[in-house]
Amino acid sequence: MTVALMIIDMQIDALEALPSTRVEQLVERQNRLAGAFRARGLAVIMVGGEFKADLSDAFLEMRRKQVSVSIEGTPGVALHPALERDAGDIEIVKKRYSTFFRTNLDEILAERGVTRLVLTGVNTHACIRMAAIDAYQRDLDVVIVEDAVASYDDQHASVSLRYMTDKIAAVMSADSAIAALPAWMTSQNSEIRQAM
Repeated sequence: MTVALMIIDMQIDALEALPSTRVEQLVERQNRLAGAFRARGLAVIMVGGEFKADLSDAFLEMRRKQVSVSIEGTPGVALHPALERDAGDIEIVKKRYSTFFRTNLDEILAERGVTRLVLTGVNTHACIRMAAIDAYQRDLDVVIVEDAVASYDDQHASVSLRYMTDKIAAVMSADSAIAALPAWMTSQNSEIRQAM
């Protein structure tokens, strides 16, 4: 039983609609979070959407409207260059809003005994919300790091966070999540000892 950090869609194309100062803040907080997780030997999962040029593997809206974003092999699919990476990070390519849809995420989390998933990235009202709900449906404790997520649609992001707070997920700051890591690890270690 452990905790993992997931960084969702911090790709050039997905960040285009956000002000550069907001992107810098997101990356800085995600780097701090990832550093804290890595220092404790906890999983950091980097997620990105990636689609074929003909959109044959893209979701319905993209195909219907011929929206060509996050196309494999293009610069736009790359993660933000300031986002710190580590050889031990787990990478997942997704084709839909939810990171769980037709990926090996369930197996990755099960293999590592993950029971709490900490979410950051974009967009709050879409991919973050879908990942949170799907994680909750799997009986995972979900944490959304409010100052490390963003959306091009502030109104829907606000409604989504209000809906999820204390129902689907705990919502907290990056500093609070980092401060909570030792307690999360201690409580999970005691659960493991009790089960033995």
